[in-house]
Amino acid sequence: MAERQYPLGRTRNIGIIAHIDAGKTTTSERILYYTGVSHKMGEVHDGSTVMDWMEQERERGITITSAATTCFWRDHRINIIDTPGHVDFTAEVERSLRVLDGAIGIFCAVGGVEPQSETVWRQAAKYHVPRIAFVNKLDRVGADFFRCVDQMRERLDAKPVLLQLPLGQEETFEGVIDLVRMEALRWDDETLGATYHTEPIPKEALAEAEQWRERLLEQVVDFEEALMEQYLETGTLSAEAIEGAVRQATLELKAHPVVCGAAFKNKGIQPLLDAVVHYLPSPLDVPPIKGLNPRTGQEESRLADDEAPFSGLVFKVMTDPYVGQLSYIRVYSGKLDVGQTVYNPIRERRERIGRLLRMHANKREEVGAVRAGDIAAAIGLKQTTTGETLCDEKHLIVLETMEFPEPVVQLAIEPKTKADYDRLGVSLAKLASEDPTFVSRVDEESSQIIIAGMGELHLEILVERLLREFNVEANVSRPQVAYRETVSASASAEGRYVRQTGGRGQYGHVVMELEPLGRGEGFVFEDATAGGVIPREYISAVEKGVREAMEAGVFAGFPVTDVRARVVDGSSHAVDSSELAFKIAGSMAFKEAMRRGGVILMEPVMDVEVVVPEEFLGEVLGDLNARRGQIVGTDTRAGARVVEAKVPLAEMFGYATVLRSVTQGRATHTMQFASYEEIPAPIAEAVANRTWVGVDRKRTVA
Repeated sequence: MAERQYPLGRTRNIGIIAHIDAGKTTTSERILYYTGVSHKMGEVHDGSTVMDWMEQERERGITITSAATTCFWRDHRINIIDTPGHVDFTAEVERSLRVLDGAIGIFCAVGGVEPQSETVWRQAAKYHVPRIAFVNKLDRVGADFFRCVDQMRERLDAKPVLLQLPLGQEETFEGVIDLVRMEALRWDDETLGATYHTEPIPKEALAEAEQWRERLLEQVVDFEEALMEQYLETGTLSAEAIEGAVRQATLELKAHPVVCGAAFKNKGIQPLLDAVVHYLPSPLDVPPIKGLNPRTGQEESRLADDEAPFSGLVFKVMTDPYVGQLSYIRVYSGKLDVGQTVYNPIRERRERIGRLLRMHANKREEVGAVRAGDIAAAIGLKQTTTGETLCDEKHLIVLETMEFPEPVVQLAIEPKTKADYDRLGVSLAKLASEDPTFVSRVDEESSQIIIAGMGELHLEILVERLLREFNVEANVSRPQVAYRETVSASASAEGRYVRQTGGRGQYGHVVMELEPLGRGEGFVFEDATAGGVIPREYISAVEKGVREAMEAGVFAGFPVTDVRARVVDGSSHAVDSSELAFKIAGSMAFKEAMRRGGVILMEPVMDVEVVVPEEFLGEVLGDLNARRGQIVGTDTRAGARVVEAKVPLAEMFGYATVLRSVTQGRATHTMQFASYEEIPAPIAEAVANRTWVGVDRKRTVA
């Protein structure tokens, strides 16, 4: 790879985002087949997909880890990341979107805009990622293209620009109508959709096509006023003019082009690839990446240019059984060579690049160098983790780090033997380096190892990986809710730690005010002392003591959040004061202020959506109410009722089984974290008095 084979203007870094079961992986597999990357079309239902390559993914038919691959279409190189749809793996989507230039949002024509579609769409909006929409599954019973587009407008605040219409719907779906060139496209079943032909739009569909074409032209001249004159003179616009105007509007996030098809029936994929090339940005079309110079504190930017100083972001770390740790890097500027030494400004460490790989799901191709706009995996990074920057040591920059949600479910794990215990420690460290939403700790009271994640499925898969990949045999407890504590009212207290021994003693004295913050605001530490009553060098020790005290609250031992701790006074001793003394004094003051302010116990509350046939609506509503659920609203979608509710996570364990039994298997549900809310007092008392369930011997993992 001595020279850049594809110029930056012909490179696309895109992600595929959607709700679970909208058809992301099926669409990815068709893209790989039609672009010649794979010679056999993988299917989710029979476990033969390229992009879902983990054993657990193939068994369950879901995507767990985002897979990266490279393909080529119309003289463009497209780097694709297929992201998970299940809410437990939201972090995988978040970190992929952080480094992508564009995205394809896939929507099921039957389900429409589903909850996780909203989540990933909002994540893409947060990172200002231009998007195109692909309405999939138009061959399914209950498919409704226009309802899906209306929901995009209402629920996502999207700005859909229809470039295609379906030719037929449900069992009559035959192809698509291209509104830009006003022609119909039909696919050949004998070639598995590899070839398609264009033909005039059928008479019965022409009137509707002309109506939507008119609307498309009106939108285009709104985007680009220079085209208005041409449109008024001729009554039409060329395909090139339409594409240029829609592209510019898409890059400016003023439009979301909409195309359609049925990936499973091999229809609509090639025009989707054309849309990626036509409308999604190259690395040159997105604003230069911004970051801070850690030495000056000034904001700097880096152009997507091979000649600029090197900068890149590690957005994913993965343990590979054959080559060790793989670090996925998005190169924003400059060039990275094998053997080069780069600098991690966050850890202030040099790292050497051992090998560079271009990834094709879990297969790989070695390359000698990567350049601006590339996505590749590096081997040899010892200390760099997810979200950290690598740069040229002479031109320092720290790119914006990623924020990940807090884990909401936890369980205890107990290794069976001493050898398993040793292996478990190493394995947990590897899993934590791969997954920022996975946390492990040792419970001080029970000495059990506690692991925490985003949901039951997340933890189930992590436990399976411990068994299969790392050969750890262990007993596992039932999943438990990750509660939090906070203070209910402002309070102040002092912490005084004084120890006199024969020689030098210990002296630390801190006066602290504690006040509650809004839900989700986390922790704020402030130094409001005056006149040097606490020497500057001991303030960080006080903060450390407070942070350690927050790990186990005073009410039930759960972590503390949503508080502001302000140090207002204190005193020191010229000889006896030390960091340790002030750390202990800070911890004592914090705990006493928590007791005086009164403690609230909080639990994670989930946004739940249940899609249920009308005849079972009463049973579902009754069951949700019995689970302390709050019904937000009901709607009708594709002949079924949709119930939206907020329900405490503690009440939702095993819900899938109950829902299947009360609806004869005909209802489905999705659930995602909404917020932490206060627990009613009687339940809080019960939670506080309940210790860990302990290790569940029935669920031995071995």
